[in-house]
Amino acid sequence: MSTNEWAGLAVATATIVASFAGSVRWLVKHYLTELKPNSGSSMRDALDRLELRIDSLYELIAGKNRE
Repeated sequence: MSTNEWAGLAVATATIVASFAGSVRWLVKHYLTELKPNSGSSMRDALDRLELRIDSLYELIAGKNRE
């Protein structure tokens, strides 16, 4: 292989690796935004609402068992 071919191969490999790394970075950033509360529509907000509902159900069940 000539020097130009090696340089082209190196550039192509670097481009593929950089695009893969950029894609992974974008995905991680996108998923992490779902874990921050944003006043209602994030996954974190939904989990917080479910936790409150489950806590109130436990209180109802514990209150009925005491009577």
